[in-house]
Amino acid sequence: MRYEEFKTTVIRAAEKAGLKDYELYYVNSESLSVSAFRHEINEFSSATEGGVCFRCLKNGRMGYASTEELTEEEAEELVRKAAENAAALETEEEEFLGEGGLSYQDIETQSSELPPSEAMTQAVLEGQELLYAADPAVVDGSTTEVMSVKETVAIANSRGLDLSHTMAGTVFVTSAVVKQGDEMNDAYEMKAGPLEETDKKEVVEKAVDDALKKMGAEPAPTGAYPVVFAPKAMASLLSTFSSAFSSEAALRGLSRLAGKEGEKIAAETVTILDDPFYPENLFRLPFDAEGTPAYTKAVIEKGTLNTLLYNLKTAARLQKETTGNASKRGYDGAVEIRPFTMVLKGGDISEEELLMQAGNGVYIDSLQGMHAGANPISGDFSLQSAGFMIENGIKTRPVKAFTVAGNFFELLKNIKGLSDEVKMSGYGLSTTAFAAPAVLAEGLSIAGK
Repeated sequence: MRYEEFKTTVIRAAEKAGLKDYELYYVNSESLSVSAFRHEINEFSSATEGGVCFRCLKNGRMGYASTEELTEEEAEELVRKAAENAAALETEEEEFLGEGGLSYQDIETQSSELPPSEAMTQAVLEGQELLYAADPAVVDGSTTEVMSVKETVAIANSRGLDLSHTMAGTVFVTSAVVKQGDEMNDAYEMKAGPLEETDKKEVVEKAVDDALKKMGAEPAPTGAYPVVFAPKAMASLLSTFSSAFSSEAALRGLSRLAGKEGEKIAAETVTILDDPFYPENLFRLPFDAEGTPAYTKAVIEKGTLNTLLYNLKTAARLQKETTGNASKRGYDGAVEIRPFTMVLKGGDISEEELLMQAGNGVYIDSLQGMHAGANPISGDFSLQSAGFMIENGIKTRPVKAFTVAGNFFELLKNIKGLSDEVKMSGYGLSTTAFAAPAVLAEGLSIAGK
């Protein structure tokens, strides 16, 4: 049974059961992945997954039930289980459903279909040839991969909401392994977009070049000096500490930003947007998981915390308006809060000019140990790092196996400069992404040799 027919059956069952407030949330995801190793295809995977979640309000309590089977029998069972679950709950929290009749921004998509598997196979094999031709130092272990995902999200409820959006994205990924003498290094690079428009040679050569630049790296000297975070490294930090901007975390006492809306919390140069329509994010949605229209908002504007991120429940509890940031981890997840694409806006100087401003310091392009070495509540972090020394305003010798330590909230206050080129931290084929420019900051400690 197709979704539209299943939706009609569920609505009929809900009305028969006397339910006045209910919602059906549907996700269907198709994915293809092809990878190559040693000039041959070593993995091919194809998957289709998803399902529906039905939730209903009964005596003020919200009941949930979900299924992957779209049949008439399951539709009736779904409604019955959700109603029973609602009746069994003892929570007194007020629950909410989205309202219909609202306006949504149109989103242009390059494609809503997966590329042919033959084209994906050809792309990864071509990538293999380009890898080995890029430099004699490239050795076995170097891989190429193409991943493509198509996802449809739909929401319908008893309050006039009836939404659906399909998005699709493809990413070409290469991992280059290089060897000189006894030393080996690796680096990866990726490019999102239609395969026929992807410059695979450029992607491969960037990965190989980055791996070769790491040769001869030693630990950075211990000290406190200016640090420049590469765009992807800064985006990773933003991702790690993004939960601090959640009103749900604030309500639970898990955010240092609770109660600080309207206050100065960062340097004047810092503006952070949450942009559902950020062009580089392939998975853009015109609505959140409650059907609220998505819109671009300045979370921090010129150093001032404008707003936390809200869904309907947290907005009501804190007497605010929802920011349209309700999210679900899969079709059967509970309603949470997440950003769409959180973007630290760039400045007006090039990265080269930013390095000149730093003078002497360290350029960090790799951070590891985010889960163990970062505390999203306190903001403290101590992370294994790699990058390059900055000497007289120029990136010079590579460095590795050193630790950068500081506090994220203090880092926001101590940002001294931003480059003008903003980059995303990878493409996770997800509606949640993070982007940043290169960032010059002070007040951080480096522990190396």
